[in-house]
Amino acid sequence: MSATSVAAPSLRRPEWLNLSASLSLSFLFIIFVMAILGPMFLGNGNELNSTMRLKPPSAEAWFGTDNLGRDVFVRTVSGARNSVVVGLCTAVLVLLIGGLLGVIAGYFRWADMVLMRFADGLMAIPGILLAIALVSILGGGLVTVIIAISVPEIPRTARLLRSVVLTIRELPFVMASVSLGSSTPKIIVQHILPNAVGALMVQTTYVCAAAVLSEAALSFLGVGTPPDVPSWGNVIASGKDYFRLAPWIIAFPGIMLSILVLSINILGDQLRDQLDPRLTKRRP
Repeated sequence: MSATSVAAPSLRRPEWLNLSASLSLSFLFIIFVMAILGPMFLGNGNELNSTMRLKPPSAEAWFGTDNLGRDVFVRTVSGARNSVVVGLCTAVLVLLIGGLLGVIAGYFRWADMVLMRFADGLMAIPGILLAIALVSILGGGLVTVIIAISVPEIPRTARLLRSVVLTIRELPFVMASVSLGSSTPKIIVQHILPNAVGALMVQTTYVCAAAVLSEAALSFLGVGTPPDVPSWGNVIASGKDYFRLAPWIIAFPGIMLSILVLSINILGDQLRDQLDPRLTKRRP
């Protein structure tokens, strides 16, 4: 009687996951190109044209026009720069400050109590309200918006990295390094950070997506970038009173905002799976 062979389960990733990652990278590349080159070639879209008020999408105005006759396509393309700059700058700032505080709190017990209680206090305040308060105190402008969005995200990143560091510092190779008399900076640089970088990078993609949404929300509420600087948030805000007559004013920048955030989140998902293959193995 011949033995039947059972094929081992394949660990290959489903095709749709590879397709989603490729599409996400393609969309991100297109949006980055729009953010860099769009304002250089198309301007900022603030040119008024009273004869073109509330025109639907056409060959002359691809995304239609708003209540002041401004081209929604040009304003949407120009608004991509704000979202990309705020997302990237916020992610880098939170990565540096939140990562540093997380490593300190996770490795040094004496700093854990102080830093985490301060982080708990900041996290008790809703992020968008804290951002609005900071913008009101510091004034408008792109730098202020980046700082206001970063402050609520820093304690979340610090807490995440603290939990990762607490786990890593108890692993045998770290304990062996301590017993051999390695210095604290050497242990952190050679053992702690390389093993925590995966979680930190995934968190950075989340922060970037959250920053893009927060910037749009602040601009929509009128406390973000100045009205003369196109942003997806203030473009949507300019069309809220004309939604029934001209839904394209809201629809196109809203779609672009959704595509950007979704692409960043999918990319973060793929990055998490690549940095932790155990998650891929658990998938059916």
